[in-house]
Order: sequence, then C-alpha cells, then structure tokens
Amino acid sequence: MEYIMMFIAAVFVNNVVLSQFLGICPFFGVSKKIGTATGMGAAVTFVLAIATMVTFLVHMYVLTPLGLEFLQTIAFILVIAALVQMLEMVLKKVSPPLYQALGVFLPLITTNCCVLGVAILVIQKEYNFLQSLVYAISIGIGFLLALVVFAGIREQIEKANTPKAMKNIPIAMIAASILAMSFMGFTGIA
Repeated sequence: MEYIMMFIAAVFVNNVVLSQFLGICPFFGVSKKIGTATGMGAAVTFVLAIATMVTFLVHMYVLTPLGLEFLQTIAFILVIAALVQMLEMVLKKVSPPLYQALGVFLPLITTNCCVLGVAILVIQKEYNFLQSLVYAISIGIGFLLALVVFAGIREQIEKANTPKAMKNIPIAMIAASILAMSFMGFTGIA
C-alpha cells in the first residue's frame, strides 16, 4: 500500500512539473505536439529510473563511506551526464530502432533538472533502494502525463482563434497555470 500511495502522490499530487517546478524547460519546449511530448516523457522516465538507481548507489557506497556527501550535487551531475552518454552509445549499438525513437531527447535529458532533482530528493527523503526506484518511475510517469496533457492542450490552442498578443508562450503559460491548478485537486488523495 505504501508504494501505491507513493505512486499516486508522485504522479498526481506532487507532480514534478506542476507542483515542484522541475523540468520546466522541456515542459514548454517539447510540448507542442503529443508525439514529441510522449517521446520526451518516455525518455525521461527511462533515464530517471536508471539515474536514480546509479546515483543512489554512488551516494550510499562511495560518497557516504568516504565522508564526501558535500560533493553530492557535483557527483550526481557528472554521473547523470556520463550515464546519459553511455546510454546513448549502448542504444545506438544494441537497439537502433529505440535509439531512433528517442532521437534528440536523450541528449536533452542531460540538462533536465528533473533528473538531478529526483536523485537528490530520494537521498533527502531517506528512501531505500526500492522506494527510490518506485519514486523515480512514478515521477517519470507524472512527468510524461503532464507533458502529454499539456501537449494536447497546446494542440487545441493552436486551432483556436487567440489574440495576436497571446500567441505561443503567453497562452501556454496561462494554460500551464490552469493545468497546475487542476492537479491541485488531487491534494487530498495522498
């Protein structure tokens, strides 16, 4: 039951984009079409799961025993960047179709603050390995959900007759704020 509540809280209540404001750049930059939003969300979920596992292990078995917890942020940034580069190379060799499907999204994830934020959050919340993995996957699914819903909204907005001054980013900001408020309706659930 604990993991189900963690999942619901991460996806709906404490959505990483809409309530914690992590990953805003891809939220606005990649959310113009549902297809690209789905690709980015899936890639972020995949990388979040792997990066959280690796950074958790680095923290527990390298930084903490050596008393180097103060290097956590720098170490996590380096680990995530190296991990994304290695994933890109492995996917290119092992699964060219998956590599093509992820396309430009994989390098973009290196700079996504959502990945670093989740890696740090699981340490701050003192989760164990399994809790960290469930939390990371749940956050990724929440990120994917927010991106896809917002992309659908933006596709509909493109068809609407909006005033010239409200085109693109201004109307997207308003739509994002309304979407964030709608997710606040889930607050009492978990």
